[in-house]
Amino acid sequence: MTVPSATPDLALAAPVSSAHSRITAAGLLVALGIVYGDIGTSPLYTVRGVFVTQPVTEPVVLGTISCIIWTLTLLTTVKYVVIALRADNHGEGGILALYARLRRLPLRRLYLPALVGAAALLADGLITPPISVASAVEGLRILKPDLDTVPIVVAILVGLFAFQQFGTQIIGKLFGPVMLLFFSMLAVLGVVHLVQEPSILRAFSPHYAIRMVTQVPGAFWLLGSIFLCSTGAEALYADMGHVGRQNIYGSWTFVKTCLILNYLGQGAWLLRHLGPPLGEQNLFFLLMPKWALLPAIGLSTLATIIASQALISGSFTLVIEALRLRFWPKVKVQYPTELRGQAYVPSVNWLLCAGCVGVVLYFRESGRMEAAFGLAVTVTMLMTTLLLGYYLRLRRVAGYWIALLVGTYVLIEGSFLVANLAKFSHGGWLSVLLAGLLLLVMLSWVAGQRIRNELTEFVPLAEWLPLLQQLSQDESVPKYATHLVYLTKAENAKEIENAIIHSIFRKRPKRADVYYLVHVNTTDEPYTRRYHVTHVLPNELVRIDFYLGFRIDHALNYMYRQVVADLVKNHEVDITSRYASLRGQEVVGDFQFVILNKTLPYQYLLRGWQRLALRLHAGLKWLGSSETESFGLDNSTYEVENVPLQMPPRPELLLTRD
Repeated sequence: MTVPSATPDLALAAPVSSAHSRITAAGLLVALGIVYGDIGTSPLYTVRGVFVTQPVTEPVVLGTISCIIWTLTLLTTVKYVVIALRADNHGEGGILALYARLRRLPLRRLYLPALVGAAALLADGLITPPISVASAVEGLRILKPDLDTVPIVVAILVGLFAFQQFGTQIIGKLFGPVMLLFFSMLAVLGVVHLVQEPSILRAFSPHYAIRMVTQVPGAFWLLGSIFLCSTGAEALYADMGHVGRQNIYGSWTFVKTCLILNYLGQGAWLLRHLGPPLGEQNLFFLLMPKWALLPAIGLSTLATIIASQALISGSFTLVIEALRLRFWPKVKVQYPTELRGQAYVPSVNWLLCAGCVGVVLYFRESGRMEAAFGLAVTVTMLMTTLLLGYYLRLRRVAGYWIALLVGTYVLIEGSFLVANLAKFSHGGWLSVLLAGLLLLVMLSWVAGQRIRNELTEFVPLAEWLPLLQQLSQDESVPKYATHLVYLTKAENAKEIENAIIHSIFRKRPKRADVYYLVHVNTTDEPYTRRYHVTHVLPNELVRIDFYLGFRIDHALNYMYRQVVADLVKNHEVDITSRYASLRGQEVVGDFQFVILNKTLPYQYLLRGWQRLALRLHAGLKWLGSSETESFGLDNSTYEVENVPLQMPPRPELLLTRD
């Protein structure tokens, strides 16, 4: 007979604030070091990319700087700083955090734009570090034109990725001061040239941007390079949880001012050097006097390393979020320091490292990398715009305001996307290929899980409780363990997978004194740590439901031990050994986890696309970490057992007996 008894939900740990509630000097400095690396280093290559082959004329110079000013204003300031930062999920930002908040909407395919955006953002992570570091190091060619910078760039990138396993707690303290110095350098350089050619201030009028795009032949395609000034906006949104919305508000004004001053300075220099295209010359370093060149190159290289570090850490965070939301295969995650948000994903780290080195060796020049840069981020921005529309709908904003906002940004970002498509044959195909492969990984994992879940059969738990009690007391069956633990996917506490029933009763009978069913719910909140206990059969069957945020590590072994310790403290379970020779000796009984590997014996009975999805899912599962590793189980506490999933009825074979 079932005797349900539940304890109230309990927290595994004190709640962690997901965002700073006020502006602090330390928070502003940290924001400079973490949030703005990507967008802060864009002056190294944005304007230069426009004039590699484009003659330097006044209409194009004024139009380019005007486009940059208004792109930073409309895309970064209005869309991301003003609107997107308010679309947080308990202080966390980014496209997957936004999706996690929207999951409650009754839209079956809402995960698709989130997956597309996440895949494109990860693909961008393979291109941003090479182009940023290469742009800075190539400044050395002004002093030594025949210098081969490729080995230097590769060495910096490999060293950066190799250092990830140790965490960034020490060098992270230098990020803020270095970026403060770098942004100050941007502003000073801009002002020095601005006062020599103040007529560049005309670029504040959007008239020049519109006139260039509509009247200068071929100028529309220059938007592909101009867009690079705002590629870090998505990273700004994703990093909100690390520094807090208020600190981004407080620091963005300073950052934007420094960026615009530098872009104005570059425009002023160009107005005084009208003529042929710049070719391979790096405009950013042409602004500097020779005596300042080496210090500026050194500072710029440090800034690009910081930008790369921020993007690498952001990629780890994105993959972990995708992992918890079940969009990514299970991979090993390490935590090298105690800093919140400081994680290390070895497989992703070395995948990014190989990709970045490959990009450098293939393109060799930062100018050529620009062709592959920007296309993927534009797709991410469009997906974020779409999800922001659903967010505003969730907030009950009037439909015409939503249509106006989404329509405006689809037009702006769509124009950038079309302009970036012109780069496809020159290297843009690489970002599309990378994003496509990453999207295939996520879609295959999602589809495989969905098919397996559909094939999983659940049965009423109450029907098996009497037999479970009899088995537990049947001394003719050798005891399998004192405490036997199964991980269950049954969201309904009144149901259980047929696979677990098969494991306990139909295979080798597993007699235990106490059975535990453990279920994990991933919540929309990022840092939830709660659990709920249901005593289905007092002292015989216990169900534990964990409610973990999508940024929480699923270290079930440690969490389970804490829950059991709490239950013992509250006299809800007895974990002393039940063996006759150890009874009364205060010896803790043995605990055994059973991990079920659910096999598909008759895959040929499924549809073709289902078989393909399951094969891809199985391959990804084999490449990733096992469930025992991802759940933090040590070798002495678990056993993996193969059990069949429910399959479509197999046609009966008409056999004839001789």
